[in-house]
Amino acid sequence: MPVRAWFPTLIYHEPLQRTALTRFNKELAEECRRLRDYDTAGRRWSSKNYPGGYTSYASMNELHRFSSTFGTLEKKLLGHARQFARGLEMDLRGRTIAMTDCWVNIMPEFTAHSLHLHPLSFISGTYYVATPPGCSGLKFEDPRLSRFMAAPPKLPSARPANRTHITYPAEAGHVILFESWLRHEVAANRVSEERISISFNFNWR
Repeated sequence: MPVRAWFPTLIYHEPLQRTALTRFNKELAEECRRLRDYDTAGRRWSSKNYPGGYTSYASMNELHRFSSTFGTLEKKLLGHARQFARGLEMDLRGRTIAMTDCWVNIMPEFTAHSLHLHPLSFISGTYYVATPPGCSGLKFEDPRLSRFMAAPPKLPSARPANRTHITYPAEAGHVILFESWLRHEVAANRVSEERISISFNFNWR
């Protein structure tokens, strides 16, 4: 084969666990909504920076340290992060992986999350708590896009691996992990029900 793939961008997508997700997600959704009601500073920040929605990113972003529900989620996510790091063939011998940040995102209709990345971490991700049918997925951008220069557009029939963007559907109970430098966004929610997710970062030491 004269053409080979090098420097791949890997994305991890897997259910959090195989059973008992409905009850766990119900508890998480209730706690996320209670947090929104309690978090005055977060609602104030969101009104300026996350129009229409709510995020605890700038107010309460270490929820795994203060809530037993989020602490349980942290333990479950850690196993996935370790598996992803092995898939990336990262040398973590004698090192530990730890969750550094964990925050809630609630997106009612028309709320969007613009293109961004997660600095000061090496694995980031999202866990989906509530995903009404038709809600927006998570869109990733080819990290080489700014260097394509005079490249022609890709064919409409191009394989997913050769496209400049890829969108993963939001599925309640599923985890998506990616390297923190990979830019991503969430388009405006087009359904009337709230889309609820929990975002997080991992670091190593």
